[in-house]
Amino acid sequence: MPLRTDQNWRHGAVMLDSQHTRFALWAPDAQSVSVEFENGPAQALQPEQDGWFVLDAECGAGTRYRYNVALDAQNNLIVPDPASRAQAGDVHGYSMVVDQAGYQWQNTEWQGRPWHEAVIYELHVGALGGYQGVEQRLQHLVDTGITAIELMPIAQFPGDRNWGYDGVLPYAAQSSYGTPDQLKHLIDTAHGLGLAVILDVVYNHFGPDGNYLGAYASHFFRSDKKTPWGDAIDFRRREVHDFFIDNTMMWLQDYRFDGLRFDAVHAIEDPTFLEDLAKHVREVIPADRHVWLTLENEFNEAGRMDQGYDAQWNDDGHNTLHVLLTGETDAYYTDFAEKPTQKLARLLGEGFVYQGESTRHGHARGEPSGHLSPTSFVLFLQNHDQIGNRAFGERLVQLSPPPALQAATALLLLSPMIPLMFMGDEWGASEPFLFFTDFHDELADAVREGRRGEFKDFAAFKDPAKREQIPDPNALKTFEASRPGFDALLLDTDKGQDHRNWLALYKTLLDIRRTELFPRLHGASALGVKVLGDKAVSARWKLGDGSELRIDLNLGTEAVDTDDYAAYRVLHQSHAKSAELSPSATLNPYTAIVSLKLSDVVEEQDEQ
Repeated sequence: MPLRTDQNWRHGAVMLDSQHTRFALWAPDAQSVSVEFENGPAQALQPEQDGWFVLDAECGAGTRYRYNVALDAQNNLIVPDPASRAQAGDVHGYSMVVDQAGYQWQNTEWQGRPWHEAVIYELHVGALGGYQGVEQRLQHLVDTGITAIELMPIAQFPGDRNWGYDGVLPYAAQSSYGTPDQLKHLIDTAHGLGLAVILDVVYNHFGPDGNYLGAYASHFFRSDKKTPWGDAIDFRRREVHDFFIDNTMMWLQDYRFDGLRFDAVHAIEDPTFLEDLAKHVREVIPADRHVWLTLENEFNEAGRMDQGYDAQWNDDGHNTLHVLLTGETDAYYTDFAEKPTQKLARLLGEGFVYQGESTRHGHARGEPSGHLSPTSFVLFLQNHDQIGNRAFGERLVQLSPPPALQAATALLLLSPMIPLMFMGDEWGASEPFLFFTDFHDELADAVREGRRGEFKDFAAFKDPAKREQIPDPNALKTFEASRPGFDALLLDTDKGQDHRNWLALYKTLLDIRRTELFPRLHGASALGVKVLGDKAVSARWKLGDGSELRIDLNLGTEAVDTDDYAAYRVLHQSHAKSAELSPSATLNPYTAIVSLKLSDVVEEQDEQ
């Protein structure tokens, strides 16, 4: 058999036709490999060049199998397929052959949505009841004005519940959430409603339980480079490089995801992998199909936008706004405690706050980003990290004055940056989102104590007895407490009305974004930001049609002066008395005013 190519074999079990499957395992440290079937005799894979073992076998979809890897005459391992397309149960059990072409897609004409129309709703599939549970919420999201859902990682992890960042089988959709076809049905249904679907993928590490790769493919990792999770993945190896790029293409082609969010790419110890990945996607996916590629990148590498990526998560934006809304300055918020209003002005005008300056650890962070379009940044007030990495998972509705949060929400949903919200934000959910796992024995103990140890630098948890009160990640009740209670919207109480008021605000703001900003966002650029006073700024952007968008935001407790609005049409103001608009403008506390000034060309077209 010739050298491996996409035309002859790929990582894992790939059906050749309805009755035949090709098994391919890269195991350079193995002497021999056989595939063991749950029903039927084992068969030996044939050794090929560069550490590959390959077999064409007579079996079809649903076949359960695992590999018997002989390391030497005395030692062998029984392992799942590292590129398993589905697991019959947990990460340690049988893998399953999947017919990726078997699902009958209904919305075959769907080509996605342009990036500037993205309004992203991040969600945890397990907390919403699996793939079918998420599907039941789609109409609510469409009615709210959401245009895309982003699934937290679904790669198979140990146990039934996990945030998803402990996955060890990147090709297998989590079995406790449903079947591969149920995941495809969710995506198909979303497309029928006009919703794009993004998947969060983790290519920087494997979880601590169920990753056997190092035992028979030690070259998958490099001991000279360390990450917070151990030895770095060695993307310099062609087999490793292809393992993850093939995984990307599986999600985009077989499952028809509309985009991927790549987790913590600053921990990928290879300077070329991300560039190769984006280049491959852009070359293979037809140009008329919208596919979104976004990064979480602590290094604030603005140059990645020239390599085929649409945007990066703007953690600087969240951190700055969180300090302004809550006054918290513990731990990583320390980097945003000094002059937060000036930092707010910089993020609105230039994207990143840190563009090469040193952090509290003394390390330079970031690259200049002012030349980038505002749509190159994903802005959020909270996400899974920022809620879940709090000891008790509180949301901003519990931490910030409500009118201040309402004003910040207007900024989030009506700035030219791409807005992202976390499940439940749109109705002011009060349920926490806690850190949860399903580990056992010594690993469970280590995770629980490690979790509590993370908070020793926070003033509220200096006392070890206080840390003991932090919920146990492995307790089922920790997961159950993290499920948003959508039925609260139906309560005939003041609390229920408060939830409905939040939902009405989100609908109003997103309707403005759809009607006023979507047609104008492509080609937007920043014009400048003026600091009006403590916690108050006025930001302006030139939109793609030449119009000017202006957002005046005051998160402080004192009124401030701002420029008048004579030339602007007000699109939204936090409340009826957000400002005295003339003859001189005063911006009241806890308010946002969003306004638009049409260009001369647009005004002439409107008059005609």
